Amino acid sequence: MHQSVRKISLIMLLLSVMSTALLLSCGKPASSSQTAVKPTFSADSAYMYIKDQVSMGARVPGSVAHEECCLYLQKQLSRFCDEVRVEEGEMLNYEGKSQHVKNIVARFGKEKSHRLLLAAHWDSRPWSDQEEDYDMRREPVPGANDGASGVGVLLEVARQIHESSLKTGEQPAVDIIFFDCEDMGTPDFYTGKQREDTWCLGSQLWAQDHKDESKDYAFGIVLDMVGAPGAVFPKEYVSMQYAQPYVDKVWKAASDLGYGQSFLKTMSYPITDDHYYINTIAGIPCLDIIHYEQGSETGFFHIWHTTKDDLQHIDKTTLDMVGRVVMQVIKDNR
Repeated sequence: MHQSVRKISLIMLLLSVMSTALLLSCGKPASSSQTAVKPTFSADSAYMYIKDQVSMGARVPGSVAHEECCLYLQKQLSRFCDEVRVEEGEMLNYEGKSQHVKNIVARFGKEKSHRLLLAAHWDSRPWSDQEEDYDMRREPVPGANDGASGVGVLLEVARQIHESSLKTGEQPAVDIIFFDCEDMGTPDFYTGKQREDTWCLGSQLWAQDHKDESKDYAFGIVLDMVGAPGAVFPKEYVSMQYAQPYVDKVWKAASDLGYGQSFLKTMSYPITDDHYYINTIAGIPCLDIIHYEQGSETGFFHIWHTTKDDLQHIDKTTLDMVGRVVMQVIKDNR
């Protein structure tokens, strides 16, 4: 993900909206009398899924680790979902060269409409271009938080859906998509010709291929960088522009579960993430649950796009919170 949406015409509208939005106070935890019963979710299990991914090495597209992880994710999803497939295609990368893309798609209740789309990216960034040490900027990012955390949470969500379906005999209308090549955007050290839309190649491909199916989906949620300790999730600007009713719905679920101190009422700057292309190309209302720190230098957690994005910066409390919010939204969407 990247903040390059600020290059788009949205920025003019942003200037008029942000001055008001940033005055809103942060959410407060719900009182114990108001807190809803939390749905089942295992942060330990989600953490192990993240650990498994990181143990393979950086999942840079075209690498051995990337191929190994693709097989691993298919195997895990096949344990829980009634349909799993890999959708492949070609997109142009930041240099204008062909980049092979592998999106992993899993479905529950595939015959149903009014579907909920849940997504994360499973690739790792090839360059740690936010490292202070210039000699390390061409090293790959381990991608524990930026990539694996969202995937780990959604694998556990898939497991919980499966377990619940075994008891009830009914599956919810849910698609889980792991997008490839999200983090292949132009590196900061690149000095060649600049191209547009170099981030989120997997979601661009999927959105182009499935834009005629938009009526089948109620809305979508993208998870990105959802594992850091003390993570906060403001209402991201693009999400509010295209999917505000669903942002409000998800943030209310979080507040009802007692997570208002982390799911903030403030608005972040627009972020280029997979949800942007699901909204603008596929026409499916989609929101981004993404850790954003308004006062930080980059806007993101300090290990973002560095070699330090490892398991030491994954917190089970954050995984548990995000996972339970997603499970509650699934329940509310039945």
